[in-house]
Amino acid sequence: MLVGTVTFYPRVAHAEAPSSDRHRSQAHLRRRLRRSPAPAQGRAHLPAARRGARHPALPPSSSSSPASDHSSSSSSDLPSLPLLLRHGPTPTDRLAAQIRRARLFAYSQACVAEDAVNDAMSRVFALERSFTSTVASLAPPRESGERLMPGFVYVLVAGMAGSIVARRRGFLLRAATPLAFGLGAAWTVLPITMGNVAALTWEYEKKVPAVAEAHLKVRDEVERAVTLAKVHTELAQQKVHDGVRSAREKLEEWVRQGK
Repeated sequence: MLVGTVTFYPRVAHAEAPSSDRHRSQAHLRRRLRRSPAPAQGRAHLPAARRGARHPALPPSSSSSPASDHSSSSSSDLPSLPLLLRHGPTPTDRLAAQIRRARLFAYSQACVAEDAVNDAMSRVFALERSFTSTVASLAPPRESGERLMPGFVYVLVAGMAGSIVARRRGFLLRAATPLAFGLGAAWTVLPITMGNVAALTWEYEKKVPAVAEAHLKVRDEVERAVTLAKVHTELAQQKVHDGVRSAREKLEEWVRQGK
C-alpha cells in the first residue's frame, strides 16, 4: 500500500528539467570526468585551490615521461567545462519560434489579401467613374436647346411606325425597317446626341482594326449612295421642271393661237 502510494503520487510535469536535476547531472558529469583515464584533461580546467585541497600536489620528478607533459600541455587547448555542459534550444524556445513563424506567415497572407481587395476596389471605382463620365458626355449641352425626353419618344414612335409598315414583309425587312426609321428619326430630332454616340462608337471601333475598316467601307458606300441619290433627285427635279416649263409654254402658245 505504501509503495503504491509513493509510486503513483502525482507530480508536476515540467517542459524543462528542474534546476535541481540540472545541478545533479552537472555534478555527475564532473565525477565522471575526474574518474576518466586522462585525469589531466578533467582537472586542467578546475581551480588550483580545489585541486590542491582534494589532491595534494606531488613534487616534480625527473622520471616523468614526455607523454604526460604532452597530455598536460594539450589539456589547455580543450574547451572549458561550461562549454561541455551547454544545452541546445529548449522545447519552449522551439515552440516560440514556430509561433513566430506562423504569425509572420499569417501577417504576410493578410497583407496580400488586403492589397488584392484594394486593387479590385480601385478598378471598380475607376470603371464607375469612366461609365458616368461617358454617359454624361453623350448628353447635349444646355445652350443647344436639344431635349432628350421628347426626342426619345419621337424615336420610339418612328420605330413602331417602321414595324407597322413592314409587318407583312420578310423577316430581314421587318427587322431592318424599324431600325432604319428609328435611326432616321434620331438623327433628325437628336442630331447632337447622335453625333456624340457616333463619336464614342468610333472610339471603341478603333480598338478593333477589322471592325473599323468595315465601318469605313460601309460609311463610304452609304455616302456614295446618298450622293448618287441626291444627284438623281436633282436630275429628276430638273427634268420635271423642264417638262412643266415646256408644257406651260405650249399652253401659252395654244392660247395665243386661239385668240
